[in-house]
Amino acid sequence: MKKTLISASVASVLTLVSFATLAEGPSFYGRLDLAVSNSDQGATTQNTKEGTVLESNFSNLGVKGSERINNDIELLYKMEFQVENTTQTKDKSGDNVVFKARNTYLGLKTNAGTVLVGRNDTVFKQIEGGFDAFGNTNADIDRMIDDQDRVADAIWYYSPMVGGLVTLNATYLMEDNYTDDAGKDSYDDQYALSATVGDKKFKAHHFYLAAGYNTINGTDSYRGVAQVKLGDFKVGGLFQNTESQTNDQEGDSFLVNVSYNLNGVNLKAEYGQDDAGYGKYFKNSVSNAGSVTGTDINVTQITVGADYRVSKSTLLYGHYAMYEGDHKVALAKIDLEDDNIFTVGVRYDF
Repeated sequence: MKKTLISASVASVLTLVSFATLAEGPSFYGRLDLAVSNSDQGATTQNTKEGTVLESNFSNLGVKGSERINNDIELLYKMEFQVENTTQTKDKSGDNVVFKARNTYLGLKTNAGTVLVGRNDTVFKQIEGGFDAFGNTNADIDRMIDDQDRVADAIWYYSPMVGGLVTLNATYLMEDNYTDDAGKDSYDDQYALSATVGDKKFKAHHFYLAAGYNTINGTDSYRGVAQVKLGDFKVGGLFQNTESQTNDQEGDSFLVNVSYNLNGVNLKAEYGQDDAGYGKYFKNSVSNAGSVTGTDINVTQITVGADYRVSKSTLLYGHYAMYEGDHKVALAKIDLEDDNIFTVGVRYDF
């Protein structure tokens, strides 16, 4: 009897150990990010409201994990939801929104690369790496540029790292999922391609280079990103050309930034210019003025700020952002309303 109990106990322990070596998770995680902002025009705040507002900067909840099927195949999964119950967010029908879909997928990782199916950021968006110094706030790079897309009904491929340095990646949208009630495609052949060199987290290499092409949601875009770490400094640049597939709107955008770690305080500054007119600041400013998109677009952005991690899970941050611009409508120069934004916030990850 004792031998039977001992054998059963040993078998149970071995089963648990075996399972632990084959699976990671599921792990539950989340983020609560709240900020107080004062904006002149509300052209760049999350809810496009001016004055002093409370902003929820993509607070979220999720679960993720992996399970090794055998020595060559690993199953990956993730389900993430944006949580809007700290601010007043309404959908098109005027109903309050609590949850929004974020990255959710099922995938396989093998020696030949990783394939994901579901909803995720496009590989074009992902090549920003760690460049976006004020990401997920009212000074995110999407205030100046387009094609920061999260798409559904799509397939992703990520190659293994070649030579410990290079990866090749792709996103493809299932065409038949993007048809209207009449069966007409919204856009043909929606996909994105990218290549990266180096390490966006600066652990294996102190440099990061990336290039991408995007033909999703009605634009053809090219993007290049470069970043380097020099001691306590990080310096980066991003260039993008964006062209409409349906009209003549086309132009270039660039941003450069620098950050410096001063005894744990991360000091940051960014400068950007845009003549394409696809960023949120320009589109919201034109819409608020009841105007139409003109020609000879010129937008400038300057942002300075700092963040400080008081613990592994808690980040305090603040910044000032200035946006200004103009364009021509019927040969008349139209000045956009300047937007000056002051923001302080706290982010808690768990």
